Amino acid sequence: MPDYLDDLRLAHVLADAADAATMDRFKALDLKVETKPDMTPVSEADKAAEELIRGHLARARPRDAVLGEEYGVEGTGPRRWVVDPIDGTKNYVRGVPVWATLIALMEAGEGGYQPVVGVVSAPALGRRWWAAKGNGAFSGRSLTSASRLHVSRVSKLADASFAYSSLSGWEEQGRLDGFLDLTREVWRTRAYGDFWPYMMVAEGSVDMCAEPELSLWDMAANAIVVTEAGGTFTGLDGRPGPHSGNAAASNGLLHDELLGYLNQRY
Repeated sequence: MPDYLDDLRLAHVLADAADAATMDRFKALDLKVETKPDMTPVSEADKAAEELIRGHLARARPRDAVLGEEYGVEGTGPRRWVVDPIDGTKNYVRGVPVWATLIALMEAGEGGYQPVVGVVSAPALGRRWWAAKGNGAFSGRSLTSASRLHVSRVSKLADASFAYSSLSGWEEQGRLDGFLDLTREVWRTRAYGDFWPYMMVAEGSVDMCAEPELSLWDMAANAIVVTEAGGTFTGLDGRPGPHSGNAAASNGLLHDELLGYLNQRY
């Protein structure tokens, strides 16, 4: 099996470049922000970071395809880099430090493309997480200064911490009743949002999280980090991986119960 370590090293280089660009404009008084057709914001920093990453990939991996949130898909083939230049743009434009650049490499295989490398870099928090297929998941300042990640061993809902982003999406999908029932059963709930709860599942500080509506670039890097840390990452339909348009992640021990509540009466 390929070890993907060269690709992981490249992903760190890409994240370093993106971090420099995004931090340079974070909290800038003259930051330009536009509204996309789906009514979500995009800043000049989102575009600049994705352009930087695409430029690096064009030189380092010219045969690989690239899918990014801001500029779509370019190229074809069995390997595809998936990029969200700023996951948490609404936080970014308001000066909240909870945002990250998500970089994943996906390879064609049985069941379609699957993530084999992922880097989640949150420079305003001073945190970075990463994983490569078969090599485990880690967090730290660099590849040589890192701690291995492991999901929690909590096995009862009454002892579990559950993270989510907001209530509105669950209500729109008719899943709010099951969601609320779940929140009443667990020990603790917190609405951290975006990439962060998935990373906390991977490092064992949160036991499960879910979001009702997502795109591939929101999930690909998170999925490989969670699974390489020993957790489970599926859609709300139970399909493994980042392909369902929504996500549920857990330490694995609580996953069936998590999905059961979120699909209750749905």
